[in-house]
Amino acid sequence: MDFTLTTYRTLLEALLGAGYTFQTFEEFVTFPKLRTVVLRHDIDRLPDQSLLFAHLQQERGVKGSYYFRIVPASFNEQIIEEISALGHEIGYHYEDVAEISQRTEALGGDGRRSKDEVQSTLLQLALESFEINLTRLRQVATIKTICMHGSPLSKWDSRLLWTKYDYHDFGIIGEPYFDIDFTHVAYYTDTGRRWDGDRVSRRDKIMNPVTQVIAAEKFPRFHTTFDIINAANSGELPEQIMFTFHPQRWHDRWWPWSKELVWQNIKNIAKFGLITHHKTAE
Repeated sequence: MDFTLTTYRTLLEALLGAGYTFQTFEEFVTFPKLRTVVLRHDIDRLPDQSLLFAHLQQERGVKGSYYFRIVPASFNEQIIEEISALGHEIGYHYEDVAEISQRTEALGGDGRRSKDEVQSTLLQLALESFEINLTRLRQVATIKTICMHGSPLSKWDSRLLWTKYDYHDFGIIGEPYFDIDFTHVAYYTDTGRRWDGDRVSRRDKIMNPVTQVIAAEKFPRFHTTFDIINAANSGELPEQIMFTFHPQRWHDRWWPWSKELVWQNIKNIAKFGLITHHKTAE
């Protein structure tokens, strides 16, 4: 079966067998190697699963980057410390714009505030939230990079924050959606519980339409993890790759595996509906 820890082990071994090196995102931003893989992990929930990934990688001399949200479903200080101690990178999986838009009464519509005024207030409050959350995470681990959480139910994209502010001012050296040229680096994400889930992903994808076209023409597409494994074994993978994993999706035990399968199918239907509605509204 796909999306099991057993399949993940096989993927790691295939990539190692194909001669790839492994860099954290921080290392890649600082000094990218020519034939390299960045293993990015978005810890949306079930942080225990991320620790399993971290151990599997450490046993094979592989490093990855782990991005934690500051919510109870993701943020676990002990697990973060353990993953960091294994030699992996810890980053902030920020969602401050989406979160603040739900919580603050300052954005309530009374008909007297313009859209620009509402957005300006939102971004100011979101920046304050970002700084507080980043400080909290830095009390547990060193944080040099960040990565946006998609928040598919929100109309707000948290990357909007960087249209007004600069994350470099906070000692952050990289954000994948801004600091990777995806015309040269292949990007594969398990969003939607598949590797070609663009149509059921609102935000975890290449956003620039021109870059999308170039990447689609330049890099092969895959549906299953086994497709990627076969491509690695046959030498058909791109030279530089970023993979994004959501560890809560990957289980060897049948019950959590089945539960995640059903839940993800429901979410895919909902997200596809939101995407369609958004395009129609535009």
